[in-house]
Amino acid sequence: MIRNLILQNRSYRRFYEDVPVEMSILEELVDLARNSASAGNEQSLKYILSTSREKNEQIFPTLAWAGYLKNWDGPEPGERPSAYIIILGDWQVSGKFYCDHGIAAQSILLGATEKELGGCIIGSIKKKALGKILGLSKQFEILLVLALGKPKEKVVLEEAKEKDIRYWRDDQQVHHVPKRPLNELILNGFQGETR
Repeated sequence: MIRNLILQNRSYRRFYEDVPVEMSILEELVDLARNSASAGNEQSLKYILSTSREKNEQIFPTLAWAGYLKNWDGPEPGERPSAYIIILGDWQVSGKFYCDHGIAAQSILLGATEKELGGCIIGSIKKKALGKILGLSKQFEILLVLALGKPKEKVVLEEAKEKDIRYWRDDQQVHHVPKRPLNELILNGFQGETR
């Protein structure tokens, strides 16, 4: 079950923008994150949810979408996310956020996948511009933005060739994601040798 969810949970960057994601769904997804692990159980994350087209149009230009796709500036109108979850760290709760936002993001996206939605974790953010749009005080740090919606693209996994892990799109706009082989990832003993 979990393996299937993980394999289906890809970084989708094109969506059916006209298919809405209900606010109640975003709240359910954040509840999954709320119940996930937190370093020191400090629970220092906060979330801003957006399902409105107007807010989404303000958020969109503050994000960078696909570093390896040099001639692509992100999804076109009609293919943009219909929802966002912005993950914030609250400095009044904790001075460190550790890896909590990564855990939260994965929990949210696995939940989204279970609901037949797709998403993309975005870390390349114009944080000052987005913070101004959101009216954030210095109490909050933008950590990640999750773009969500009904996926409008096919993403396939394949084995990395010659250690090239750059994702790419073919002529049919299928998104290919190379993954390193398992035997390159598991080290043998304390020598740093692969199996």
